[in-house]
Amino acid sequence: MANGETADDTLTDGSRKTSKLPLMLGLLFALVFGGGAYYAVSSGTIFNGAKGNSAEESFVNVEPLPDIIFVPVDPLVVSLGSQSDYSHLQFEAQLEVVRQYQDDVSALMPRIVDVLNGYLRAVDVRDFEEPSALIRLRAQMLRRVQIVTGDGRVRGLLVMKFVVN
Repeated sequence: MANGETADDTLTDGSRKTSKLPLMLGLLFALVFGGGAYYAVSSGTIFNGAKGNSAEESFVNVEPLPDIIFVPVDPLVVSLGSQSDYSHLQFEAQLEVVRQYQDDVSALMPRIVDVLNGYLRAVDVRDFEEPSALIRLRAQMLRRVQIVTGDGRVRGLLVMKFVVN
């Protein structure tokens, strides 16, 4: 037993025995830290937007929905012309309208359909293939509908169907 080794440190095959103390301390630390993190998240101490409030109390101050109604636009089928690979566009939408203007917007529906039909026929077919096309088209169509109906009557345009065949 040279170089200060004792009989307990050397195994029969000549290799040294390693200590399991770092492994046990690491395991103990992981369990304590994991338990503390679980408690902090589940009790709402962290990752809770309503600092200190329970989930029920955070929903008490929710504002009521505005008084709106959805008015369907007549379905449109727009031919895309002979130059494109596609033959037609099927389009359906609904208008988000303040409830008190529902009758006004419904009375103007033929004009709304005419404006949307004219706009969709004027759009280049290649524009339909862009990833952001629907967002841009929706904004353009909403603006045209708001011009026809007057400011403050139509709040939004929801595209329900947009199929290019």
